[in-house]
Amino acid sequence: MQKITPFLWFNDNAEEAVGFYTSIFKDSGVVHISRYGDGGPGPKGSVMTATFLLNGQEFIALNGGPHFRFTEAISFFVHCASQDEVDYYWNKLIEGGQPQQCGWLKDRYGLSWQIVPDDLQRLLQQKDPVKAKKVMEAMMAMVKLDLHQLRAAAGE
Repeated sequence: MQKITPFLWFNDNAEEAVGFYTSIFKDSGVVHISRYGDGGPGPKGSVMTATFLLNGQEFIALNGGPHFRFTEAISFFVHCASQDEVDYYWNKLIEGGQPQQCGWLKDRYGLSWQIVPDDLQRLLQQKDPVKAKKVMEAMMAMVKLDLHQLRAAAGE
């Protein structure tokens, strides 16, 4: 069992969100669903919590009502080995959502994601400060990150 489990608060669409997320990531699926009973506070039979896996990592979703919303202060960082992976996760998660700057997006449920090629850290932390600055400037001008353009900015 993992020590820390992200717990996501939804208004009333946790089951839909879980289905959306598990359709995108490999090694994913619903582990358990608990439903509200006669004692509420949700309608009897509706989803209270859903435990699910994304890439083998456990998450819990709650239908807790409209009291809380996601903010960009918390996001999920998706490591991508290639531009194909960046494109795949970006295109799937952006459906019904909103693009943001520097590889960030907000999905249709308001949850923020960072879709980032693994090579970005190396490009930003290289020894040549001029090249590193060019990579940073290129990244800051992007919405979805483009690994080919980032490498070109680094002179690769």
